[in-house]
Amino acid sequence: MTIPVSHIEEARRALDAPLFADLAGDANVSFEFFPPKTEKMEQALWETVQTLEPFGPRFVSVTYGAGGSTRERTHATVARIQRETSLGAAAHLTCVEASRDEIDEIADAYWQAGVRHIVALRGDAPGAGGFVPHPQGYTNAADLVAGLKRLHPFEISVAAYPERHPDSRDQAEDLDNLKRKLDAGATRGITQFFFEAETFFRFRDDAVAAGIDAEMVPGIMPVTNFASILKMSAMCGTAVPPWLGRLFEGLEDHATSRQLIAATLAAELCRNLYIGGVRDLHFYTLNRAELSFAICHLLGLRAKVAPVAVDAVA
Repeated sequence: MTIPVSHIEEARRALDAPLFADLAGDANVSFEFFPPKTEKMEQALWETVQTLEPFGPRFVSVTYGAGGSTRERTHATVARIQRETSLGAAAHLTCVEASRDEIDEIADAYWQAGVRHIVALRGDAPGAGGFVPHPQGYTNAADLVAGLKRLHPFEISVAAYPERHPDSRDQAEDLDNLKRKLDAGATRGITQFFFEAETFFRFRDDAVAAGIDAEMVPGIMPVTNFASILKMSAMCGTAVPPWLGRLFEGLEDHATSRQLIAATLAAELCRNLYIGGVRDLHFYTLNRAELSFAICHLLGLRAKVAPVAVDAVA
């Protein structure tokens, strides 16, 4: 049988860029965690921190629940990371259901604890009905960024949406909002998760066309539970490509297979982003280390130092 020349050329291209080919060594990573609710979850979080710390992430961030519902736990987690590890910790902070004085007090406590990086977000209301500013609060993320900058010289990251925020009428309005946040003093945008590199590249081009020259860091969400990712995507306006559903079809009772597929897909996405000039990647870990560790390893990243011992209980 004669193999068509086009097939041979396609196979040669695949062999020239195998899945296991390392990046050039100039990629940086960062990781996002959420504050634990129980002692068992706290132990799992610190095991995750210990496992990922040797990759030398640029920073790690800790989320902040709707309506400030995790305020104390977020602060405790960020302060402990800052105090007991080599990692630079970034605290999420929102405008929801708090006055300016309350938010300023929280931010000042972070500064006193040695935290110099804030992820400033408008935030979502804890219930239905959409975001409503506190009567004495910050009105939006740009307002929050400006307030934080008046308080202390924080490094500030803000949210960016490759497929626009659900509350924005269109992409132009969304990019205008992003520009206001950056003009108020934010350093970079960290994007909502997405599933195809082209989505990020289109967003990046649109941002530049809108006069935005700040760093845009893609947020990477490894998919292990397709039903959960459908719910999350619906809430944040992320498109789920049909091929993703087909890949996870029939794997409901095969957790290990789902993890293998998730790591492979995320590594491929990161590699495509890298080819397009991206050098910084932000991973939504969901407080589980194994997937982020595997993806970093697939990308050729290796531990730089031995893990720092961290007690499981503060």
